[in-house]
Amino acid sequence: MQEVAGASGRRRLDSLTGARFLAAGLVFFCHLATSGFFVPGSAPATGLMTATKTAGTVGVSFFFVLSGFVLTWSVRPADTYGGVLRRRLVKIFPNHLLTYALAMVVYASAFTPLGTALLNLLLLQAWSSDPMVFLSVNGASWSLSCELLFYVLFPLLLPLLRRIPARRLWWWAGGVAAAVMLMPLVAALLPAGQTLPRTGSWLDGVSIERLWLVYIFPPVRLLEFALGILMARIVQSGRWIALRPAWTGLLVVAAYVLGLYTPMLFTVAAVTVVPLALFVASLAQADSADAGTPLATPLMRRLGEASFAFYLIHGIVLEYAGELLVREHRAPSTGQGVVVSLLTLAVSLALALAIHQWFETPLVRWFGRPRPRPVVPAEAGSSLGR
Repeated sequence: MQEVAGASGRRRLDSLTGARFLAAGLVFFCHLATSGFFVPGSAPATGLMTATKTAGTVGVSFFFVLSGFVLTWSVRPADTYGGVLRRRLVKIFPNHLLTYALAMVVYASAFTPLGTALLNLLLLQAWSSDPMVFLSVNGASWSLSCELLFYVLFPLLLPLLRRIPARRLWWWAGGVAAAVMLMPLVAALLPAGQTLPRTGSWLDGVSIERLWLVYIFPPVRLLEFALGILMARIVQSGRWIALRPAWTGLLVVAAYVLGLYTPMLFTVAAVTVVPLALFVASLAQADSADAGTPLATPLMRRLGEASFAFYLIHGIVLEYAGELLVREHRAPSTGQGVVVSLLTLAVSLALALAIHQWFETPLVRWFGRPRPRPVVPAEAGSSLGR
């Protein structure tokens, strides 16, 4: 998740900032469906579980495509590898460390082995195919393990993708999207191995190894990040087609509905990656043309700016609320489940806004400042802008 702001004279992408909150909200409702706030097997529990099958996966995929797009959009001509990496690490690690510590205090320290806790702390958990590792401590942070790889490779990947002639960008974007769509077939070549237990969720009977490869494994998710880079280049080079956000948004909705009926390995990203890539690019194009969208309002922009904190804190709030219900041995009624759900949403949002305002923003400003460096001859320097 990135700070969506223009650089080098480019406009701010306020619509993409607002869209970040929608994506984080989808992840929230996905996790709400498995929170146990509604009686298992009841109509509300079943309906919520059915409706949110695509929610978490489309939210995460949006963020991965967005990461590649925004980093490419905001890169500065004089940027160095160290400068880009420092700004990205400062963006994710303070909030990660804060929510990691909170999760350990609230619940995770009681059952998290030291080695697993260390992997999570260093954002290396997604490299393990063991769900007790990649979903450890603060479960949502597994995606930051992927983002960390993206940030390390971006200064090396961007110059390579910049060599692609503008007339061929759509072909390359199509090829990368096709690779994402084919990954479930690649995963099917793996032995099924252990499957997830039947609990009434969308993951019933899904192979853990295959799900990990398609959904969690950082090098595979790098494809969506690379697609975001290519889509940014398409918009920057003036090769964008006349697709408005309203139409690409409808494509995302259609893909979301389709994902409710496809096998889970295809729901993860295969059925949504193309609409999401088009949606991200269309919002950026609209902002560049000063054609405002409902996602660019001050309220949506404010919520979008706090979406990273919201993404990391909401699972802890849901887990704590769930523990309170279990501790009291209560099976909440439908009305109580709705009230608890709304309370967790409100508390998560309030905490996210506070974290963003008084913790994240000051640290990013302080540690993200450019550091003075020795002056070197022009021919000896190197930058991402070349």
